[in-house]
Amino acid sequence: MIQLKNIERTYRNGLQRGWILRGVDLEIKEGDFATIMGPSGAGKSSLLNIIGLLDQPDGGTYELLGQSVHALRERKRHELHKEHMGFVFQAYHLIDDLTVYENIETPLLYRKVKSADRKSRVAELLDRFNMVAKKDLFPAQLSGGQQQLVGVARAIIHKPRVLLADEPTGNLHRSQGEKIMELFKELHQEGMTIIQVSHSEKNAAYGNRIIEMEDGHIR
Repeated sequence: MIQLKNIERTYRNGLQRGWILRGVDLEIKEGDFATIMGPSGAGKSSLLNIIGLLDQPDGGTYELLGQSVHALRERKRHELHKEHMGFVFQAYHLIDDLTVYENIETPLLYRKVKSADRKSRVAELLDRFNMVAKKDLFPAQLSGGQQQLVGVARAIIHKPRVLLADEPTGNLHRSQGEKIMELFKELHQEGMTIIQVSHSEKNAAYGNRIIEMEDGHIR
């Protein structure tokens, strides 16, 4: 499903060239629930952003569903991201002046999904996440755990092939984090491919693979 070969990501510091990612080879199979782990600065989030088509490598090849992503124009990469990827962030990234309902609906508006279908999909997720009573509230009126539930709902509303999550429980209390991870477990059991970055071995235990990184390499 996803195949990375010799992926490199660099930065410049004056005349010096530094490595964020170097020689990364990785294959993700459909239905995997993989956790990328490692110390701060290991390149975990950079790798996740490249997989999620939010960033480009400086070298190497990336194949997604048989397509050579590294050879595509930016517009086509954006289309692939929009169609196949869902992203959950540690800091939620909800739109402050939109309600819960509107935040969840937003990805469907960008995809020009018809109104009746939008209403049906949002209602289904609100019910699944027990958020029906909060659909007209704004993010500031929600707890951290509730905001992250909205973030997950927004990420999966368009039924992506891959769900990517960068420290999804990093800002949550233990019980809130467990609720998010149980939800990920359910999504994985339903067939969704999930790749998360986490420092938590407990969170990693929900998945079926651990990818350990150090100094821009996969160990």
